[in-house]
This record gives sequence, C-alpha cells and structure tokens, in this order.
Amino acid sequence: MGNWAVIVQYFESGRGMYEGGVICRGRETKDQALEELRAVLHTYTPTKGIIEERRQVYRLADQESYLVVIKGQMTLWECTLRVAELMSDSADPAVAERAHGKQRGENG
Repeated sequence: MGNWAVIVQYFESGRGMYEGGVICRGRETKDQALEELRAVLHTYTPTKGIIEERRQVYRLADQESYLVVIKGQMTLWECTLRVAELMSDSADPAVAERAHGKQRGENG
C-alpha cells in the first residue's frame, strides 16, 4: 500500500473550527497523488448538500496545493486540497521506518 493521500481542509464558520479529511489514500507515489488531486479539483464538493453556482480554483505558490471556492445558492465554501505523505501508522510500524529512511536519503 502506498503512503500518499489527497487531503482536504476547510474552516467551518458555523462551528468555529477547522475540519478536514482524506479524499483518497494509498497512492504509491507523490506524482500519483498529485494526479488524483488534479482530477478532483473540478468535481470535489463538501458533504453538505451545497448547490453549486460557481467554482473558482486557485493554484497556490507551492504548485501542489489548491484553494477551491464554491459559491452556492446561499453559502460560500472554501477549502484547500493538497497531497500528504503518511509518516507513521501505529498498526504498521514499517510505515515510519520507510518514511524515516526517505528523510535520511535512503531508498525505501
């Protein structure tokens, strides 16, 4: 199983807190995760039943993260989509070993 995922983060103004989650996981490489990220930019919607009227997609300066702004009939929803690498998994200690090996420049 790969260590790369596409994640979403947004501010929930009604609750006054940040929310987030994983859109997809288990990609073998960062490039595969970036490909998946770009594939969902124009289709990803919040779990709330927003009726989309307009969508704007901004690529951030790092070239690997995007701000998606969705204007609904009554709400404006903004989220950041990006890729993330799994660095540790208590159910699979080998994940951390592989991640630390990459940080030291080793193959793994």
